[in-house]
Amino acid sequence: MSRIGKNPINIVDGVEVNINNNVVTVKGKLGELSQEISGGITVKIEEGKVVLNRPSESKAHKAAHGLYRSLVSNMIEGVSKGFTKELELVGVGYRASNQGQKLDLALGYSHNIVLELAPEVKVETISEKGKNPIVKLSSFDKQLVGQVAAKIRSFRKPEPYKGKGVKFVGEQLRRKAGKSA
Repeated sequence: MSRIGKNPINIVDGVEVNINNNVVTVKGKLGELSQEISGGITVKIEEGKVVLNRPSESKAHKAAHGLYRSLVSNMIEGVSKGFTKELELVGVGYRASNQGQKLDLALGYSHNIVLELAPEVKVETISEKGKNPIVKLSSFDKQLVGQVAAKIRSFRKPEPYKGKGVKFVGEQLRRKAGKSA
C-alpha cells in the first residue's frame, strides 16, 4: 500500500483552507473547491500544513487515506496554479475553433461536433500552418479538465496504423505495421 497519505500538504501563500464537518474547502486566486472527506479519515491544519490521519491500518482506510490526501493536494495546487491539458488533432482536414465556451471540432465526420464547455474550463485553439491543430484546456479543477479532455478524445481516438485522431500532446501511441505485400 502507498504511504502518500502520511505526507503533510503545504498550504501555499494566497490559499485559504477551511475544515467544517469533514468538508474541506479551499479558496485561492483562481477559484474555490470543496471536497467531503469520508471513510473515517480526519483532517487537521497544523503549522501551515494540512495533515490527514487514518483510524486503523486496514486496507480500506489506507486506500482512502492516500486518495483524500491526493484530492486535497490537487485542490490546493489547482486554486493556486491551475491545470492544463493539451490535445492534438492528427489527420487531414481535422480542425478546431472556439467561440467563447463553444468548441467546434471537424474530425472527418459528415458534421462538425459542437461541444459546450463548463464555465470553469477555459478553452483555447491553436492553428498554425503546417502543424496539427491544438486544443488547450485549462482550469483550477483537475478532475473536470481531465474529464473534458477525455470526452474530446473519445470523439475520435487515435488509430494504431496511421495515428489519426485526437491525442494528448506528448502521448506515445502504439503503432502497428499494417498488411505486408
